Amino acid sequence: MNAPAVTTPTAAAPEKEPGINWADKRYLIVDDFVGVRQLLREALRSLGARHIDQASSGGEAMGLLTRVQYDVILCDFNLGEGKSGQHVLEEARIRGLLMPSCVWLMVSAEKSVEAVMGAAEHQPDAYLIKPITEGVLLTRLNRAWQKKQVFQEIDQAYLEKDYLRAAKLCAEAAGRNKLHEVDLLRMRATLLLKAGETEQARLVYEKVLQERDFNWARTGVGKIRMANGENEAARQMFQGVIAENRFYLDAYDQLARSLQNMGRIEESCDVLERAARMSPNSVPRQRALGTTALKLGNIPLAERAFRKCLQIGEYSIMKTVDAYFGLARVLGQKNDAKEALLLLAAAQRDFSGSMVELRSKITEGLVYHESGDYRRARKSGDELETMLKEDSERPDTATCLEMATLLFAVGVKDAPVELLCYVVRNNDENAVIHDEVQRIFDKARMGDEGAALISTARREASEMMNKGVLLWKTNKLDDAVEWMREARRGLPDNMRILFNSAQVLISHMQATGYNEALMSEANDVLMHVDRIAPGQQRFAQLIEQLQKLIPGRMSAEEIEAELTAAMKDDHDKE
Repeated sequence: MNAPAVTTPTAAAPEKEPGINWADKRYLIVDDFVGVRQLLREALRSLGARHIDQASSGGEAMGLLTRVQYDVILCDFNLGEGKSGQHVLEEARIRGLLMPSCVWLMVSAEKSVEAVMGAAEHQPDAYLIKPITEGVLLTRLNRAWQKKQVFQEIDQAYLEKDYLRAAKLCAEAAGRNKLHEVDLLRMRATLLLKAGETEQARLVYEKVLQERDFNWARTGVGKIRMANGENEAARQMFQGVIAENRFYLDAYDQLARSLQNMGRIEESCDVLERAARMSPNSVPRQRALGTTALKLGNIPLAERAFRKCLQIGEYSIMKTVDAYFGLARVLGQKNDAKEALLLLAAAQRDFSGSMVELRSKITEGLVYHESGDYRRARKSGDELETMLKEDSERPDTATCLEMATLLFAVGVKDAPVELLCYVVRNNDENAVIHDEVQRIFDKARMGDEGAALISTARREASEMMNKGVLLWKTNKLDDAVEWMREARRGLPDNMRILFNSAQVLISHMQATGYNEALMSEANDVLMHVDRIAPGQQRFAQLIEQLQKLIPGRMSAEEIEAELTAAMKDDHDKE
């Protein structure tokens, strides 16, 4: 670092913002230079700040963020070896360690478009270029705090993942605070999307667009249209946003998805490549680019993307084993099985667990098969078949599909058929998955047989769920709870079974009273849903029902009624 972070101002520093009690806030300063940390600390103390923590590295910062809820964070972009400031902000956002009211100021001497855009993708409240004066720092802090303090009442609902309640609080705050109405409406739309309430989110976006043509609102409407299957309309919206602002990267990612949904894979790859050139330090984007290029057979591009993904992911929470497996597939197609196998060994070293071991074995077989070593490919297939017999637990859908593809390729039949039927039972209403399963059957020259198997598997899943629903509707609640537990054990990722299981548990408590064990079970079921398929509308509805069952907990409607009554009282007093 060639210049100090904070310099002595030539003019008087700004006065404290009236009405803000800076003394009771909690602050975190993250910088690898002790002198810079001291200068920033003194600048904050001039405001009256008392609770100031410091971290000299990204890893130390993450340790503090997991233990303390901070009001203000000042973080350097370059933190030496290990996690950068971008990595820290990215991880804090993903892990939900930052409340809506928290202020994050990114401080850096880095002026490149690549660095600024990389940090901006994770939305710091300000990006300050070093060297900065104490006056500039305090001015930007004042401005950011005034903007963010309106979110304080939303923090608790957000922390509890009660997104519908948090969204209603945003609406109340927007009605009282016209200055920050747009920010509150943006947060409201984001929360509604997280809760799966896409229609309500669309109404919020359209309300905002009536006042001003914000790119984020247009992109939000495009996402909803894409989710509703209106891919062409969504594509046009995303392209319109990019035409107006070629640096709005979220629109590129969404445009690529809409094109993929329409089967326009080459165009999707071109969009991802353009976005990756502008902001190359996004692990998910490089992974998506590598995967798409591999699907197209563009081996040089796939290799560059996967290697970049490995490089930038080293200290990122987004570090992904998919990049190891993707690059191994690329190397297999380049007949470089030796480096591919070294990568698979590295994947098992860096990512532990039986699922990684299983996926590594699948990729090993595919590498051998794609490089023409059919004997070793068959050996990998035999080992996978043995693993399937020894462990009744099945992996996720994508892994099952890859495994079935390999097993068919090496001449195995029964095991891949069982895997594909399991996939269909877990996705009994997902037509896209059914089509993919049918293509695998077709490639294995089992087209007609596969179609019949898909139909049977769908019927079996439906019958299993319907029996539990019937028990529930005939008020045999104990039997319904037990049956749905059994259904979850057999089909752990079937969304209809998971949702109905949670509903049965909630109905049981509504009928017989609050039960800690059933509450925990229902919460676990819904958290599993949120992990495998976030943004489901029914998830938000069931979470809200659960919250109402907690003794002494007010519902969102009750909170809304109290706020309305309080506002009426204030008006009457005036």
